[in-house]
Amino acid sequence: MGRVTERRRTIRIRDGVVTTRPDTLVAEEPLEIRLNGKALAITMRTPGDDFALAAGFLVSEGVLGSADELQSIVYCAGATADGSNTYNVVDVRLAPGVVLPDITLERNVYTTSSCGLCGKASLDAVRTTARFPIADTPQVRVEPDALSVLPDRLRAAQQVFDRTGGLHAAALFTPEGELLDIREDVGRHNAVDKLVGRALQSGLLPLSQVVLLVSGRASFELAQKAVMAGIPVLAAVSAPSSLAVDLAAESGLTLVGFLRGSSMNVYTGDERIALRSGV
Repeated sequence: MGRVTERRRTIRIRDGVVTTRPDTLVAEEPLEIRLNGKALAITMRTPGDDFALAAGFLVSEGVLGSADELQSIVYCAGATADGSNTYNVVDVRLAPGVVLPDITLERNVYTTSSCGLCGKASLDAVRTTARFPIADTPQVRVEPDALSVLPDRLRAAQQVFDRTGGLHAAALFTPEGELLDIREDVGRHNAVDKLVGRALQSGLLPLSQVVLLVSGRASFELAQKAVMAGIPVLAAVSAPSSLAVDLAAESGLTLVGFLRGSSMNVYTGDERIALRSGV
């Protein structure tokens, strides 16, 4: 099975001094996700938690919403011409009676920002497939002081990042700031899928009482994944995209960007942030 890190020879130049040494790099390999034997998607990911990644991806696609809808996830043997198992292909089997969806361009319009179709269609697609309306969940209240410590707690828990410097991370926290789970991956969307997939496998969906923190920016895709998992608060250390803000506003998601220490921007859903009077 692919490893999380790999070693490569590198030439280092420091203050004019040239040395040769191995460097630790994050591994990146393709993962093909099949649904009931039919090819569905390929994503570049860091090997590890592949079954959770596949399950989380299917939650964000509106295919899965609970553990009892999932029959099995297995690596596909014979994925290469010589019949060997690369551990880079997984097949997800739905439980008997679960409807196998049509895999069409219209259905997948909201899974990528490069599809070339309009933002309204993307928003409509999420609205019509979301199983856990955020507005219907009990209200979560988060103190700005609790949010302010989350990036440092995320960074402190990134074990592989310390060795490679090349991984994104996503984490789930309680509204009080307690770390519940963290995943790392070369793709921040994969890190979120791994979190959501683990929650689905543990019967914890919807994640209606947590805060999702992501390293980097908050794209439409990440907002989509939060909405599809029923997560009420999404925070990012960098900027959101305009379409992410639009989706958050339509779905009732609280979206926080530029979360850096005590500074942050609240773009939508400020009713969940315990702001001081006079704001």
